[in-house]
Amino acid sequence: MTDSAPVDLHCHSTASDGTARPAEVVRLASDAGLSALALTDHDTVAGVAEAAGEAARLGLDFLPGIELSCSFPRPGTLHLLGYGVDPASPALLKLIDEQTRAREVRNRLIVERLNGLGLDVSWDEVLEEAGAGRGENDETRDGGTRNDGTRDNATRDDAARGGGATIGRPHLAAVLVRKGLVASARQAFDRYLGGAGGAYVDTNRLSADRAIAAVRAAGGVASLAHPLLLRRQTPQQLEAMVRELAEQGLEAIETIHSGHDADTVARLTRLADRLDLLTTGGSDFHGSAKPGIRIGRPAGREVPRGFYDRLLHCLRRRRETHRGRPADAPTPAVVADRPGRAGPPSAGQPLQPWQQGSVMNRS
Repeated sequence: MTDSAPVDLHCHSTASDGTARPAEVVRLASDAGLSALALTDHDTVAGVAEAAGEAARLGLDFLPGIELSCSFPRPGTLHLLGYGVDPASPALLKLIDEQTRAREVRNRLIVERLNGLGLDVSWDEVLEEAGAGRGENDETRDGGTRNDGTRDNATRDDAARGGGATIGRPHLAAVLVRKGLVASARQAFDRYLGGAGGAYVDTNRLSADRAIAAVRAAGGVASLAHPLLLRRQTPQQLEAMVRELAEQGLEAIETIHSGHDADTVARLTRLADRLDLLTTGGSDFHGSAKPGIRIGRPAGREVPRGFYDRLLHCLRRRRETHRGRPADAPTPAVVADRPGRAGPPSAGQPLQPWQQGSVMNRS
């Protein structure tokens, strides 16, 4: 592995709806010859500590991350990736707690609707599927893992509210498949769980501007994930939406993704250039939950090492600027900002322990 090797900045683990443990995701990235990885589980940072430890052991550069689900009109979806966030940030943990509580309310309502449609599904079965009920993996056998990565002897309901894995519709779909109520997860979403499904419920009230502010308060950089899922009808509408997000503090856009063809990558790269946004990219790896997606190979492409390096430079420069240090002075690996951008609300805070070691940067 070399520092010119590709990276993957969009991966999921069992901390949310992936099927590989955080450490296993890191090992897969190392086996794939990647030089850097970001773990970006949905609405949780519970897997960051485990992944960071394994990355340090293997000598893989690592960025703590998160993917936040924001309220957005159907049929579109708006997800924001947060890179270089402090997993112990009070602002971020408060938002995560709100998100997991809202997710539990939604999931219970979906179970009720499924029951009303004649499908025999229980909340306990959903918890069991997610590993929150029986503690099916090492981290949750004797208790859950908090959103800040620390251990917690949580009850099952505590785990459902964020003490352990983030529980979502993929877990509901897996229960339906396991019980023979649908033939596949795709069918589960088409019939019941997707936006047009008979049991669909939307309780998400997180605005994009608040999500961006939380990422910046945690010292991170916010990137728009898989922009095509906004489902804007024209390129002009997409650009207007991204421009509005940039005005709210968005600093990057995901140009390379498993759902993007070559024309889309080129078009989004030009959009990033016009709006002075960083470019990010990743596979959106979920393990066997999305068997057609390979870690480090989104749509058969590679994500250049430069994507990671520019993110890291942005994070380091921001921290150094607000600590009164010159941008070229040697410091721990935490990020710089592009010219003209304001720093995050937490820019004056001291570096956190997770930001001071070699996990994020071997040099």
